[in-house]
Amino acid sequence: MIRDTGSIQLSKPPGGPRFARTSKTIQKVKHKLNQKKTASVRSLAKDCSISKSSSHRILKEDMELYPYKMRIEPKLTEEHKNKRKKFVNLVDHNFRKEDTMRILFSDEKIFDLDGMYNSQNQRIWAAGRDEADENGGIKVKQRFPQKVMVWLGVCSKGVTLLVIFDPGTVDHAEYIQKVLPVALKYGNKTFGQH
Repeated sequence: MIRDTGSIQLSKPPGGPRFARTSKTIQKVKHKLNQKKTASVRSLAKDCSISKSSSHRILKEDMELYPYKMRIEPKLTEEHKNKRKKFVNLVDHNFRKEDTMRILFSDEKIFDLDGMYNSQNQRIWAAGRDEADENGGIKVKQRFPQKVMVWLGVCSKGVTLLVIFDPGTVDHAEYIQKVLPVALKYGNKTFGQH
C-alpha cells in the first residue's frame, strides 16, 4: 500500500461490502416505521428480510432514533380543561397570594397490599437463577390481594395525617366521620382557627 500510493491511508474501507444496511433497506425500514410507529426491532427485521442486529443498527446509527417507553397520562376532556381554567381564574381573581397558601388539596388512593412489581425496572444481579431466587428473585402474588384505601391532604405548609379506611366502608358518612375531623384539626393547627 505504501509502495503503491506513498500513503498509509486505505483506498477503501476494510471488510466486505454492505448488503443489509444499504440505502434501499434504510428507506424500506423508514417506510415500515412510518406505517407503524410502535414496530419492534424484530418485526422490522422480519418485514425487511434482514437480521435483528442490522435492523437495530439502521434504527440507531443510520436513522439516529432511540426507543422511548410509552408514557401514561390522564385523559383530559374539554370539560376537564374548562373546569381547570375556571378554577385557576376563580383563585386568581378572588384570592390573594397569602390566601392561596392556605388551600388544602386532598385525594384518596386504593393500594394493593401485595405491592407493585414492574419486571422492566426491577432486576436482581446474580451468578445464577438459584442465587437470584434466594436474594428475592421471586415475587409471590395472591390471586385476590387485599386492598386498603387511604386519604391524605397536602398544602403549602405540609401534609395531614394519613386516614386509613376499613375495607368496604367508604361513603359520605365515613368521610364526614373520619376525614373531616383530620382536615379541620390540621387546618386549625396550621393556619389558625377561623
